Amino acid sequence: MWLSSGRIIALFSILMIAFSNKAAVVLQYHHVSDTTPTSTSISVEMFAVHMSYLANNQYQVMPLKDIISQLKQGKKLAPKTVAITFDDGYLNVLTHADPILKQHEFSYTLFIAPNEIDKGHKNMLNWLQIKSLAESGVDIANHSSEHLHLNRQLTDETIDQWQQRITDDIEQAELSIIAHQLPSLKLLAYPYGEYNTELQNLVSQLGYVGIGQHSGALSNLSDFTALPRFPASGRFSNIETLAVKLKSLAMPVTKLVNANPQLDQHQPLVNPPMLTIKLDTEDVDTRQLHCYILGQLVEPKWLNKQTFTITATNALPIGRSRYNCTAPSYSDKGYYWFSQPWINRNADGSWYQG
Repeated sequence: MWLSSGRIIALFSILMIAFSNKAAVVLQYHHVSDTTPTSTSISVEMFAVHMSYLANNQYQVMPLKDIISQLKQGKKLAPKTVAITFDDGYLNVLTHADPILKQHEFSYTLFIAPNEIDKGHKNMLNWLQIKSLAESGVDIANHSSEHLHLNRQLTDETIDQWQQRITDDIEQAELSIIAHQLPSLKLLAYPYGEYNTELQNLVSQLGYVGIGQHSGALSNLSDFTALPRFPASGRFSNIETLAVKLKSLAMPVTKLVNANPQLDQHQPLVNPPMLTIKLDTEDVDTRQLHCYILGQLVEPKWLNKQTFTITATNALPIGRSRYNCTAPSYSDKGYYWFSQPWINRNADGSWYQG
């Protein structure tokens, strides 16, 4: 049956709405201050610019917990859905960020490390302030108890001992939150954004959603043990580049091979690693799929119409790095975005500092 031009336009509009409702973007901040370390800070003025941009462009700011719940249930999200998050629990979130967020009536999630809160650092929130924020509608969630590199197994530690130590750390943080009469959300933001497949499995067994610091949008296809967020501080605070990221869609990845971020756990160890990615390509313009590694454009190698591999030209450096891939959507003005984090030790097997 032939469709009239009007019906074709209506059908296309419906498809655009359907695709745009499948993704949400999560922004990550630490400090909102003009005097704290620039790498993890955004100025008060620029943070106000970010929030005004969201408001003026009709972004729908939702609590992260609600976005995750709806995605898990297969429900559609409102177009241009965004969540705002802060890591660590710095005092300037209360003094500088919260008034701006309240002005716009924006919800947000604060990930805290309770042992660090208990130490009473002058630049950190205290429990009374955290509870006051919670009473005003802020969600308080788990950032581990001691803000450790959770993926790092100690040299004298068995895998079972590591699992028990990390379990204790995560669960103690959640118990501390509960002890201060705050809801248990079972959301865990990995300190430093570091995780490996062993930690992902442990987090899943404990019933938590794991949240990283690698870039990308969320969808129902996302890995709920390693959800991406867009860092929006420091060199990532530019409003023009952030505006592009806010329009991103979740790359419809259906399978990853060789995706353990911790390189020394790969058998055999190969650096640079080759990542194999399989996509649902129905709405992805694969002709324009490009990948970027350490600022360099690296073209993917297609194995078939849905599967490609990507490998860095040179060995990945010590510390943290990423493979990022983007591709246009056929039905939406945005770009699909995928990021794979990597963690690499020093040559002697010791961990880098940072």
